[in-house]
Amino acid sequence: MTCCAPASRWCVWGGVAARCLSAATASFVSGSLTVSPNPARWHALCGALGVLKDEAARDRELARVLSSWRSIGRHYHTAAHLAACLVEFDRVRELARRPAEVEWALWYHDAIYRPWRRDNEVRSATWAARVLATDAATSAERVYEAIEATRHIAPGASSLNSVGDVSLVLDIDLAILGAPEPVYDVFEQQIRREYWFVPRLKYLAARREILSRFLSRPRIYHFEYFRDRFEAQARHNLQRIMILR
Repeated sequence: MTCCAPASRWCVWGGVAARCLSAATASFVSGSLTVSPNPARWHALCGALGVLKDEAARDRELARVLSSWRSIGRHYHTAAHLAACLVEFDRVRELARRPAEVEWALWYHDAIYRPWRRDNEVRSATWAARVLATDAATSAERVYEAIEATRHIAPGASSLNSVGDVSLVLDIDLAILGAPEPVYDVFEQQIRREYWFVPRLKYLAARREILSRFLSRPRIYHFEYFRDRFEAQARHNLQRIMILR
């Protein structure tokens, strides 16, 4: 997920003492501190999409994906965030037109994440689509679109016509904005840790820019379910952080 300055690059979402804080975020979404992506789920998803038909190939790709999510320098964009997104997806699976594609997009949406790069979403989308391309080419195109959209630079939920699988991926990715204050504050700390190399004043200016853009949207979330559950708290969190900074 990208939540950055005008050119969209200081991101927003994130771990502190990584285990403790990532667990706190996962707890917000799942109600459990033990949630994690699991091989059985991955194998079932590959089967649903008809890809990676060889079990050994599935295992190798899962290892690559999880290794990437666990790479050094992540504090929010960790496997805990992936797990939280999957738990959130399980709650709203019936809203998806193509559930397997939505889940595939979630598995890969922050698989490549280098805070100093501007092309994380495109690279993640390319990876996800490449794995699908041979056996599920049409799905590959839609998944690419969904992951690329997690840059979150489009105007947002301006009309109900925007509701679809791409919008569902976006709403799940933004669920953290509507977390209770203590969890949201951990998220802010985690993102700052990921962007440790950005000078403080420049970072704060960039954060204010992206928070202002979310607040300026008529609605942050596309689906009624997410608006009912998160919209008010998300606006409260963003406005509070804007005042504090």
